[in-house]
Amino acid sequence: MNTPTRGYWCECWTQDIRSRELPEPKASFDAYSAPQADRWIAVALRTLSPALDLDASNEAWEWLHNGRINTRRALLRMQPCTVSLTQAHTRITWTIRPVTFLPLADRQGAQLPACAYAFSPQATD
Repeated sequence: MNTPTRGYWCECWTQDIRSRELPEPKASFDAYSAPQADRWIAVALRTLSPALDLDASNEAWEWLHNGRINTRRALLRMQPCTVSLTQAHTRITWTIRPVTFLPLADRQGAQLPACAYAFSPQATD
């Protein structure tokens, strides 16, 4: 039987700061180590930075050069982390939370319900 695995749940949200609307989820990622989790944000910031205005680009590079180590330390202590920057009227926020991933049920050797065998995939052209 599989055992639960510790890891990190990473999300990216955006919000129009001019409105009262709630942030919208844009992406998520399951990471199995602190380096993998903070690398997800680092790759996003490096990719976005050329398209950002000067202030937002400076925020991104500040985290990449100075804030990333604090994020990594917090993640290694299993503490949640947030990295945010603002581009024009859009706030982009990355969150990383420690989680326990539960194993999926093992379907091998299990008797499936009768309806599972009634499904036949449609042929595609």
